[in-house]
Amino acid sequence: MSLLAVRDLSVALGKRAVLNGIDLTVESGECVGLIGPNGAGKSTFLKAILGQAPGAGDIRLGDAESRTMSALERARIAAYLPQEREVHWPVSVEVLVGLGRAFGRSAVAAPSAKDQALIEAAMERMAVTGLRHRRATELSGGERARVLIARALAQDTPLLLADEPTAGLDPSHQIALMATFSDLAREGRSVVACLHEISLAARWCDRIVVLNEGRIVADGPPATVLTDELMRTVYGVEIHRADSAQGLVVLPTALSETEGNDRPDGA
Repeated sequence: MSLLAVRDLSVALGKRAVLNGIDLTVESGECVGLIGPNGAGKSTFLKAILGQAPGAGDIRLGDAESRTMSALERARIAAYLPQEREVHWPVSVEVLVGLGRAFGRSAVAAPSAKDQALIEAAMERMAVTGLRHRRATELSGGERARVLIARALAQDTPLLLADEPTAGLDPSHQIALMATFSDLAREGRSVVACLHEISLAARWCDRIVVLNEGRIVADGPPATVLTDELMRTVYGVEIHRADSAQGLVVLPTALSETEGNDRPDGA
């Protein structure tokens, strides 16, 4: 079953074209790494899926057109983890994670038994159960990131859209998070994660989609997509590729002398 189907999506912010002619389908059980350099349009793409960025084209979540869905209907299909990791309310970690279950429920209603079970499972998956009584505003950056990921997991949707979810996490928590994404895919759910850590994408994603200058330039298994030529062309870097007992290893090692060294930074 297709959880996400995008056809001919184009987005312009002001006078600048950010996405142009994007076609992408995500089926149940896929862990998709969305990669590309700064300014490629990755964050805008996730926002457009959820109606947070204006665009032309067709976007379907499940069997419905995304733009015609209410926020509640979208929340039942897709959870979203944005880049921003700010928490402005001095609520406990448990309460913050519980906000992932707040859709469709009265603001004053207590979580149901099912809600509480999903909240506990999400906190356990992200190893934050020991933080449950801490104020979210008093957490370290890495702790806060894990708690916000737990909130998205508690939403318990078929599709998870995550924008740079490993940012701010130490290596052990990065690996644990990517293993969780892989587990979700094996359970029949799907994850689309914007990633800058090429090594994590190569190891844990079963599919890589590469955005560059607002277009998809490659889509397929990591071993097929993450080639020397693509990394030179898209990123302007040389890589080391190797097969290991754990899977494909791809490590950027140096700037390319011929490609991409004058690429400007972007949002």
